[in-house]
Amino acid sequence: MKLVYFSITGQTKRFVQKLGLANKEITEANPFFTLKEPFVLLVPTYDEETTSVVNDFLEYQNNLQNCRGVIGSGNRNFAEKFIYTAKDLCLDYHLPLLYAYEFNGTQEDVSKVKEIVERLDHGN
Repeated sequence: MKLVYFSITGQTKRFVQKLGLANKEITEANPFFTLKEPFVLLVPTYDEETTSVVNDFLEYQNNLQNCRGVIGSGNRNFAEKFIYTAKDLCLDYHLPLLYAYEFNGTQEDVSKVKEIVERLDHGN
């Protein structure tokens, strides 16, 4: 299963690289690409204007139908605003929130996300 991610400061990208799984980055320059295979979406927490390219990607050529869920990153110091981008995407697009981690993740976060992706990849 592929990972699709959006990274602004590079923290999400560093986390994805730790996973060592197939991935594709959503960029502001090109959010309009099509994935015809299942994927998990990873997003950092930023305002809607900054992350609107993620919506562009999901709404392009039915990418949404292949999204199996969202993993969010953020800063727990922001209390209820922690991972709000991921939470908003889940609400807006009726997707499951699969996992949440802080900053660029710990080794435990890496292990848990790999387990989640493997489980989804095998249909469980």
